[in-house]
Amino acid sequence: MLNGIWGFFLIGGILTGAFLGRMDMVTGAILSGGRSAVELALAMAGVISVWSGVLKIAERGGMIDRLAARLTPLMDFLFPSVPRLHPARKYIATNFVANFLGLGWAATPAGLMAMKELQRLNREEKGRASAAMCMFLTVNMTSLQLVTMNILAYRMEYGSQSPAEIIGVGIAATMLTTLVGTLAAKALEGRG
Repeated sequence: MLNGIWGFFLIGGILTGAFLGRMDMVTGAILSGGRSAVELALAMAGVISVWSGVLKIAERGGMIDRLAARLTPLMDFLFPSVPRLHPARKYIATNFVANFLGLGWAATPAGLMAMKELQRLNREEKGRASAAMCMFLTVNMTSLQLVTMNILAYRMEYGSQSPAEIIGVGIAATMLTTLVGTLAAKALEGRG
């Protein structure tokens, strides 16, 4: 669906430029947009590398396991059907930590592994998500974030005078979405 939408915009823009006799502007926009995309990708690659490395060090140093242990009361509330020593909890904790630090790209592999482990525990009919899977997806999508690293990187890359001014608003917004999403998922849990 998105490919169709973006294709429509791209083809529509080119045809509009041709119709108006402004193909020079279309060509210029394509070249400058491509250059900007590469520059942004390189800037983000640096941020991703650093924080993914920090997360990997935390995992190897046992920090993730200790954090997962500290998150036990929260995990018991959110995922009562997931046994305490099940590998899904470690992956969920890793995903939560990465999202909390604003590292959505680093959270993805842990999120995929968590979902795979939750699927192993799934007693629902094939193709139907369990309550734990729905809760994980809800918390992951709302992703309470302390620092929105990707937004900070974007703002720095595009020359913001104070890229960190959004931190307070980001914390408030993600706290609210996580709270509302979690409460809604808990309220709907078991209704199917």
